[in-house]
Amino acid sequence: MYGIDHYIGGVFSAGSGTRSGPVFNPSTGEEIYRCHYANRETVDAVAKVAVAAGRAWARQSHARRLQVIFKMRELVIGQTEALAKIIGLEHGKTIDDAKGEIGRAIEALEFATNAPQVTKGEYSINVGGGIDTFSIRQPVGVVGCIAPFNFPVMVPIMMGSMAVAVGNSVIVKPSERVPGATAFVSDLWKQAGLPDGVWNVVNGDAEVVDALLEHPSVPAISFVGSTRVGEYIYQKGCAHNKRVAAYTGGKNHMVVMPDADLEAAATAFVSAGYGSASQRCMAISLLVAVGDQTADRLRALIVPMVEKLRVGSYDDKTADFGPVVTAAAKATVETAIQRAVDEGAELVVDGRNAGAGLNGFYVGASLVDNVTADMQMWKEEIFGPVRGIMRVASLDDAIELVNAHEYGNGAVIFTRNGRSAQRFYMDVEAGMQGVNVPVPVPVGYHNFGGLRRSKFGDAHMFGPDAARFYTKMKTISQRWPEPDAEQERALSLAFPSND
Repeated sequence: MYGIDHYIGGVFSAGSGTRSGPVFNPSTGEEIYRCHYANRETVDAVAKVAVAAGRAWARQSHARRLQVIFKMRELVIGQTEALAKIIGLEHGKTIDDAKGEIGRAIEALEFATNAPQVTKGEYSINVGGGIDTFSIRQPVGVVGCIAPFNFPVMVPIMMGSMAVAVGNSVIVKPSERVPGATAFVSDLWKQAGLPDGVWNVVNGDAEVVDALLEHPSVPAISFVGSTRVGEYIYQKGCAHNKRVAAYTGGKNHMVVMPDADLEAAATAFVSAGYGSASQRCMAISLLVAVGDQTADRLRALIVPMVEKLRVGSYDDKTADFGPVVTAAAKATVETAIQRAVDEGAELVVDGRNAGAGLNGFYVGASLVDNVTADMQMWKEEIFGPVRGIMRVASLDDAIELVNAHEYGNGAVIFTRNGRSAQRFYMDVEAGMQGVNVPVPVPVGYHNFGGLRRSKFGDAHMFGPDAARFYTKMKTISQRWPEPDAEQERALSLAFPSND
């Protein structure tokens, strides 16, 4: 059984660490290989490599850097099938779902080709006294990218592509559950012509995260993952004077008004709620029906669709979604289902036995009705295929419910009334919202990110703001006086004026 190595300076290496962890195929429950874990010495070694490589890369022209980005896009497109199989093997998501993830990674690479445009500075002529003032953006240096298990290709590429395009070097710490995909991506960057040391990967757990957060040569950290970890990373990173962008948990509500196209809303809820075994931060978690009649009609439409959803191996073309990522995740989801029942909710569809006869970490599609705001089913993010129905009396009640939750990642409304839609997106405190759109993930040239405890830090690592996160601003004031100008030699202790 072989191990997944780190990628340091263009070479795969086991590093100096002695620890490793298992990587499972969630579809079968089998351990497929080991992942070598880095120690602090390995992180220090890769940081030195990244610093040296980044200095040279930052001096390259925009044209040179974009040649690599364009080539990387071509390679990812050409290797979509291979990447999808690796994602499916380690994560469990179906091949079609994995290809959708890769498509968004390609979109991120395409947007990164705009780096020269989105990093242009400003120039003001003769602001006073013959002085011109201008601003420039330069790379921050070495960027630490801490990625989650649920998007092992999309997130590292979305983080890394703009960081590389504007002249940084990167150190990626993928989830130790899905290290193979990032290793494959590393080889693609090398084929694309990225100089050795600009893209690096260190595998591991909390020890690696702490080493990156504390390392003086890593001034910026990007993170996608759970709220608990994201808050820790944000607080510790800031304590070490780093800029941090952390995207964390979500509990995304889908409000359905009585005037909505209920058949379209029901289909949207099932599609947006159960894909990828609901292991998405932007998955719809709860359907909030305005009025009992609306709820009853939606339930009648949704239940048959949920009952037909089929679980299966990542390479099973008949499966609607695959397993959850680990045995522990399966146990957590099943516990959440039982707790909802114990707290008084109605279990309408029970998917806990859907994987009977299969050896992997399967949980079938489950649906719970009559969820209330005092239940854990509403309070916690459940990373598994159990979704809920809530009932409220009015749009005001729906908005109040959404805003009462600690998370503000995404929220959507289904309605035919423009005024209801406008009230919703103006009053709801969620960073990404949809109107008759079930998964409001913006395209790559718009900013991605939630509000409240779904995001820590003001910066965005995706979209146009990514260029600002991965660069530092300098403002220069310059004057070129006439030769032998007498006023240049006159002593003045007064605060400079703009006259």
